[in-house]
Amino acid sequence: MAAQCPGGDHVDTPCGPEAPMPAFPTDLRTLADEALARIVSDESGLTSNWVDPGDGRRWRAALNRLRVVLAPPPPTIPLFDLEGVR
Repeated sequence: MAAQCPGGDHVDTPCGPEAPMPAFPTDLRTLADEALARIVSDESGLTSNWVDPGDGRRWRAALNRLRVVLAPPPPTIPLFDLEGVR
């Protein structure tokens, strides 16, 4: 998902799919970010149960970089018209 976002890096891993992934709808970015937020918070126990303690900080940093890429783009329209307010 993040590889398809602006600023995302191409992922080439022997464990990944053999064929290119289809383009994902942009609204899935929020869901992917929310999933990573839960993993980073360690509610699931992934860090303590699956990640070597010496690699925990690096693993969390990698997930946080993905979250930055997945963050929804800022709105392109102004939320308020402050120019007309006096």
